Parts: sequence; structure tokens; C-alpha cells
Amino acid sequence: MLSILIPVYNYNVLPLVNELVKQCNFSGITFEILCQDDASKSPENILNQEVNLFPNCSFFINENNLGRGKNINSLAQKSVYDWLLILDCDTFPTQNNFIQKYIDIIQNSTKEIIFGGIIYEDKKPEKEQFLRWIYGQKRETASILTSNLLIKKDVFLKYPFDESITKYGYEDLCFFSVLKQNSFEISRIENPTFHLNLETSIVFLNKTKTALENLVLLYNSDKISQEDSKIIKAFELLKKLNLTSFSASIFKKNQAKIEQNLLSENPSLLLFDLYKLGCFCDLK
Repeated sequence: MLSILIPVYNYNVLPLVNELVKQCNFSGITFEILCQDDASKSPENILNQEVNLFPNCSFFINENNLGRGKNINSLAQKSVYDWLLILDCDTFPTQNNFIQKYIDIIQNSTKEIIFGGIIYEDKKPEKEQFLRWIYGQKRETASILTSNLLIKKDVFLKYPFDESITKYGYEDLCFFSVLKQNSFEISRIENPTFHLNLETSIVFLNKTKTALENLVLLYNSDKISQEDSKIIKAFELLKKLNLTSFSASIFKKNQAKIEQNLLSENPSLLLFDLYKLGCFCDLK
């Protein structure tokens, strides 16, 4: 029936597995839960080994870092059931019928790819985490991601994650772009998980820069188009107006000031958008 795949990196996945086992048992389904740490060398892996004590559950550790997409591909190859539920390790179901909602979809519809949604807790985090929290609440909750995704296994194995993407960023966008190019519809239902692990603003900003490097590579290799990315669409407009070099210059002159705002207690998402566009222009 259902294989639940959880890529892990530097995180204690035991509470999530415990909740999923309870819900799967309550639904009376055949299932397996496969967790795989991507060579993080984390002390949390001592706790994560306890996943192996649950029936139908396994915890693996990669000897070498694969990157998130390739790690999920590896888990899919190990899975035995016809449906895959991909969950990030730092998510947690918001409702106790989370699994049952997906089972109802499997049994009563012809949908093949379903995103349940991601939400963030309303409680304000530490001030060092404001950028990640505000961005998550305002932007990620409106996006379609693979952090809570139900998909038929045969579809996933035919169109897996692009394994050339080894660094952080935009692997989801590339994955969904390929599916859309092959006429698959991604349905969205209200079956969200909480995103629990908030990075500090400085860590998130640095990861954003790495992600933009990925986006440039994907754009240069024609794996992502302006239809897939607002940043690329804006870049193409600036390119037509011969303003890309000017935009890159403005970005470099104001980068420190913008970063000061983004790392503050009141980060502006508009400035963050401009920052990403300017950084993209600079990288190009």
C-alpha cells in the first residue's frame, strides 16, 4: 500500500516516525517507513537508530553525501509499495487523520500526485530566526513542495529527482517542471504538516545564495525556464531592457545594507525578492 520516505540530515526523526506508525496502524494499512541520513555525522543518529525497533521501519546512513534529491531517489529504489509519501524529517502532521486522508485519496480518486501543504506555527520564534519564519509563512505555504508529497511509485521512478543537483536548492522546482512537461497534474489538498526546524536568518541567507547558484546552473542547462521561476522571468525582462549588468552593480553596492535588514527583527520580503534577483544577475 504505502511506503513513507523520509530523507534525514542532522535531525531527530524519532517523534515523526512514532506518530506515523500510530496513524498507519490505526488506518489498518500495510506500510513501511524508510529513513535515510545523508552522511551528516550527527549525534542525533544514535537516537535515530531506534527507528529500526519499530515494525516495518528502517533507518539507513549514507556513507557519502548524496544531496536531498538523490537521497530520496535511493529511498524510492528501496521501497516495496505502489505509493510513496515523501516527508521532510523536520515536518510533523497537524492532524491525527493525516495518513487516513491520503489513504482516502488512494482508494477513491484517480489522482497520481498530491501535495498536502506545509504550514508554520503562529508562535514567534527567536529573533535570529525571523527571516526563515516570515518567508515560510508568507511564501512557502503558498508553494508546492516535495516535503509532504504523495506520488505513485511508477510515476516517481520514471521521473525521479535530477541527480546532477547535489547542492541545496531548486531540486523541487526542477522535479515538478519535468512532471508538468510530461502532462502530469499536481493536485493540492488540505492535509498539511508543520515545518518545525527553523534555521537562523544567516544560515537561511547563505543557503539562499547556494540555491541561486543551483538556479543559474539549471537555467544555463535549460532544465528550468521562465515559466517555472519568477526570478528567471524577471531576469529575462531585465535582459531585454539591457539592465542585467546595471542590476548586478546596484545589488553589489547595496548588498550589505539589504542583508542588514534581512538579518534584523523586521525583515522585508520585498527586499528579499530584490536581493535574490540582484544576486542572480550578479551570478549570471
